[in-house]
Amino acid sequence: MKKHVSLVRLALPFLLALMLVTSFGAQPSKASAQEKSLYDRLGGYNAVAAVVDDFIGRLATDKRFERFFSGHSKDSLKRIRQHIVDQLCMAAGGPCAYTGRTMKDSHEGLGISEDDWKAAVDHLVASLDKFKVGKREKDDLLAAVSKFKADIVEKK
Repeated sequence: MKKHVSLVRLALPFLLALMLVTSFGAQPSKASAQEKSLYDRLGGYNAVAAVVDDFIGRLATDKRFERFFSGHSKDSLKRIRQHIVDQLCMAAGGPCAYTGRTMKDSHEGLGISEDDWKAAVDHLVASLDKFKVGKREKDDLLAAVSKFKADIVEKK
């Protein structure tokens, strides 16, 4: 009888742990599904990269932005693209690390105006719309991006 009691004492914690793991791990709660990062809600890295590629394509073919894209080698343009992907990924709460210069240092002297900013945001919205990004995610991403505005747009 003593052996049986000690086996139960040993097995009981393992059974309780197994019950906890299976009851909590079976299905995510609604609260945890709602607490996903913006990065996850956007669809992860590939989704962010697809939006960035479309966004850059729009900027590069807009006459208003020609001056920002001319004079760069293909390698430099690839690096700029990767910096934008990393920046948006990080701003959305993803695992990326932006390693470029500060927004202020990167844009100082380029003469980016309020109108340039608005046009770029319009292109970003168009890219998000193309990929059918939800309103909440779009609003959250635009809010995250708007934090860079003061360092990008030059005051007159």
